[in-house]
Amino acid sequence: MIAAGVCIVAAVVLLWRGDFNAAFVAAVLGLVAWFLNYRLQATQGLAAHDVQDGDEREGDEDSDENQD
Repeated sequence: MIAAGVCIVAAVVLLWRGDFNAAFVAAVLGLVAWFLNYRLQATQGLAAHDVQDGDEREGDEDSDENQD
């Protein structure tokens, strides 16, 4: 997230200085960094959720075996 912020600040500075091509590249890099960070967080959240669901299912199977 920090990299995205730094890139956007750099884009603003470059835009202010009139270097539009470099500002565009910096802004795109910032957006890509933000998107990848968001994607990584979502992937980690889903993986943690899947692990939690797997633990609950194993607990349910154990209780079913004990009832027989």
